[in-house]
Amino acid sequence: MYVLYPYFTNDGSVGLYSPEADDIYHSTYGALTEAYEKFILPAKLDDFLKKNNEIKILDICYGIGYNTKSFLNYFFENFEKKLSDLNINIDSIDTDNKLNKIFIKTIDNDKNLVYLSPFIRCNKKNIFNNKLNFKNEKISKLLNRKTKSKYKLEEFINIILLKKIIKNIPEIFDDEEFNKILKNKKYKRYFDQNTRRLFEFYKNQGMKYTLLRRLNVFLHNIYYRNLSKSYKKAVKYLKFNDFDFEPEIGDARQLIKEDKNLYNFIFLDAFTPAKCPVLWTVDFFKQLHKNLADDGMILTYSNSAAVRNAFIQAGFWVGKIYNKENDKFMGTIAAKKLELIKSGLSEYDLGLIKTKAGIPYRDESLSLDNETVILKHNREVEQSNLISSSKFIKTFRGCK
Repeated sequence: MYVLYPYFTNDGSVGLYSPEADDIYHSTYGALTEAYEKFILPAKLDDFLKKNNEIKILDICYGIGYNTKSFLNYFFENFEKKLSDLNINIDSIDTDNKLNKIFIKTIDNDKNLVYLSPFIRCNKKNIFNNKLNFKNEKISKLLNRKTKSKYKLEEFINIILLKKIIKNIPEIFDDEEFNKILKNKKYKRYFDQNTRRLFEFYKNQGMKYTLLRRLNVFLHNIYYRNLSKSYKKAVKYLKFNDFDFEPEIGDARQLIKEDKNLYNFIFLDAFTPAKCPVLWTVDFFKQLHKNLADDGMILTYSNSAAVRNAFIQAGFWVGKIYNKENDKFMGTIAAKKLELIKSGLSEYDLGLIKTKAGIPYRDESLSLDNETVILKHNREVEQSNLISSSKFIKTFRGCK
């Protein structure tokens, strides 16, 4: 039986825990905040969209969709502002001429998380995590702090995703495992009920009607098509922007090998290298290099010396994500062009890469499991004559 392990992060968005990896999918300080600050804002989307009306994004380890949702939230928020600044009435635009073309491909190996992504609740106030269905002291200590929400996810984003997932994966309606999760009362507080009702409406449209069901569908139809502002916004934005959403379920390594797209932005949000090294290898990054446009960039939360070295060995220029508000570095950017790297690696970062901590993971066949990759990596570290990271850090600090 599939079990979900949700909790409310401190910005009012839902986070998930994985007992298999003994790790969290999302930071306790805020799942939505993390997506914005580690993926969306560092991408400098304003600069890109000023010069381009087409964008291609690859979201690896999509999960419940925060990176994709945050991008769409950011994009449509700025789309509306841009029209307002240009004094353009959206209703006067010729609908045969789409204003922007957006293509997002997402990859995850957990179909239930992909299916659940449009239903996940956000912007919740008065957070209480006293009903967790799992025990983890580290997470519990960091939860139930005062809610701090710097970003708001608009409800119409979930509606857009729901419409796209239904279109691309119509079997979602008949998936018994997923539908049991969605109807499970212990998860109810984590799901947006309006999106759930809209899903039931779409589901009932394709079923044989009883008199009662026909009435329910009629009432939902009235609400969503005439009363719901979020539904109207979703329809409006889809009408004027060509948005192609392609969710894939499976092994990212194999799916990427078959992908002929060149992406402007790749969001890499896998579990940490120590838990899921197969998506952090030199060989996987070499494949991503083939799938990245010349002016594109890869963004990830990882600060690992092994990850940064893997990017370098795969042919990328590598830098750091700088958060101006918090005045700290909180991730890594890889690009084919040096000019896209605004904050380069420091002397300390480059020195750490040359230690045993910088030895990258390897998977030449792009088919090994995590355990095998870890064993190979451990053997390489043991046989290496490189200085240990602890000795380097001690020497580096001493020289300072």
